Amino acid sequence: MENKQNYIKWIRSKVGHEKIILVFAGGCIFNDNGEILLQRRGDTNKWGFPGGAIELGETPEMAVVRETKEETGLDVEVGRLIGIYTDTDMKYASGDEAHSICIVYELKVTGGELFCDREETLELRYFSLDDLPELFCKQHEELAKDIQLKAKNI
Repeated sequence: MENKQNYIKWIRSKVGHEKIILVFAGGCIFNDNGEILLQRRGDTNKWGFPGGAIELGETPEMAVVRETKEETGLDVEVGRLIGIYTDTDMKYASGDEAHSICIVYELKVTGGELFCDREETLELRYFSLDDLPELFCKQHEELAKDIQLKAKNI
């Protein structure tokens, strides 16, 4: 593969819609009020945490920094690991299937400004942990539950 970017497109050109293992890195950004930043995604029109696929040659930390910048306009520093979430039966609208693994970190904003490209990111908004919208996949729902439990010290 000539380019480290677009690993998913490259692998899909080889296997079509068959189920593959995909590894993602995601991030959770809190504001000063304890609210979390969510992205309304262009592909599903549903909300989720910033993040995306790890490309060849990237660490999860590198991927979450890159993806967060691409999807939110924010520069971030990687903090503690929040958790690793899996979905063994992901199905995409395209017909692609995957066993998905997502490594999620707490992120600290170090610069940049919120920005929506109106393609991958339709909207960015901070939400109270008690008033979250419907999230686009099982992994993000599990992550939100973990964050809510931790916030309540359960």
